[in-house]
Amino acid sequence: MAEIIELIVEETSNRLDKYIAEHTDFSRAYIQKLIREGNVLVGGSTARPKRGVTKNEKIVITVPPPVPIEVKAESIPLNIIYEDDDLLVIDKPAGLTVHPAAGNWSGTLVNAILAHCPDMAGIKGSVRPGIVHRLDKDTSGLIVVAKNDAAHLSLSKQIKNRKITKGYLALVSGHLTPREGAIEGPIGRHPKDRKKMAIVSTGREARTFYKIKDYIGDHTLLEVSTETGRTHQIRVHLSSIGFPVVGDAVYGGKSKFLKRQFLHAYRLGFRLPSNGEYVEFESVLSQDLEEALNNAI
Repeated sequence: MAEIIELIVEETSNRLDKYIAEHTDFSRAYIQKLIREGNVLVGGSTARPKRGVTKNEKIVITVPPPVPIEVKAESIPLNIIYEDDDLLVIDKPAGLTVHPAAGNWSGTLVNAILAHCPDMAGIKGSVRPGIVHRLDKDTSGLIVVAKNDAAHLSLSKQIKNRKITKGYLALVSGHLTPREGAIEGPIGRHPKDRKKMAIVSTGREARTFYKIKDYIGDHTLLEVSTETGRTHQIRVHLSSIGFPVVGDAVYGGKSKFLKRQFLHAYRLGFRLPSNGEYVEFESVLSQDLEEALNNAI
């Protein structure tokens, strides 16, 4: 089923494709393809990518249903910290996208996994084989990947029933108080910018818990856990209370000493699908985050 996206132009732009790229999750190349195929209307009429847009114009984008695509295996290095017949636990570096999407079909974690485990191509569809949860591109840390359908079902149920332990380390701007607390607020797509999430009344329930580990200069190092797993949840919730994650250009602002957000999935625990044994793994901070702590003082 096609997805319909409607945008009301908020500021004049000299290019239609550029404006849509800035307000959706799609790449500019994919947007140009949609425009060429007549799937983008401005004021009810088709347009060219180079067409300008003015404030208050209405853009209607029809996104065709995805066509099954064979994702290719690519020899990309993986830091595998645990593996058995059912699953992989991978320490993902920042900068690596988890799964392919429109306009970005290569260079992802899924492409790397298929090279390591060629038999996984049929699990959970052709685009996201084995993926049961995800991390943002610029969030580093632990992620578990299923190697067969039974393992995928087991891990998915544990996530649904909130039985998986996930812990994060986050450095935020300012001195947060009290020493521990919970942040609640429904999260959904931002009403004006589809590249962002926000606390909105129509969103899905979300709860984030934090404990202060240390004050570092004008910043606070937090241990964070989530009861729910909404897109950008930690980043949105911390920003909503006035303590954005350091380096988060989307929800806070750029950092002088870190090129990406200071968010690291350092702890991951779950029950093995094979025998029900609970296992837990930890990941140390990457070099850029360690250096950021030193520079934050």
